[in-house]
Amino acid sequence: MRQNSLPPIIDENTQVLILGSMPSVQSLEKQQYYGNTRNHFWPIIAAITEESIQENYRQRIEVLKKKGIGLWDSIQSCERQGSLDANIRNEVANDFSWLFQQYPQVKAVLFNGAKSFEVFKKHIGLDILDGRYYEKMPSTSPIPGKNIKTFEQKIQAWSTLKQYIV
Repeated sequence: MRQNSLPPIIDENTQVLILGSMPSVQSLEKQQYYGNTRNHFWPIIAAITEESIQENYRQRIEVLKKKGIGLWDSIQSCERQGSLDANIRNEVANDFSWLFQQYPQVKAVLFNGAKSFEVFKKHIGLDILDGRYYEKMPSTSPIPGKNIKTFEQKIQAWSTLKQYIV
């Protein structure tokens, strides 16, 4: 079944863009980034920004915007059974040429996990990031991967975000 990603969460104040691979089935059903309550994304953001992250999705997005953080995915659409990145097939990348033309102030791109980085590198290329900091971060997914890290290790790794937030 072909799945389509969510629109970007970005504005003229965005300094750092966090890129996932493709939202989970649960996130797509809710139309919310990181909508699976078991995903570590929102607790990591709360720890790093020292902001209270509410249950209300609009309030969560307002915290991100206030801090200069944007969200999107490397993949615009793909075929996938379930939510695992390993099941992604025939992916089509999002249009990053357009995004960076519209929002040239983005200083950093953090890839949430290996799949996001691999797809971006394969379909878009890292040259488009010239002049911007980028880093492949440990996945915030609750599904254990080959590079499993504790929650505390994830917070430590994601702390690089602090230098870009408002």
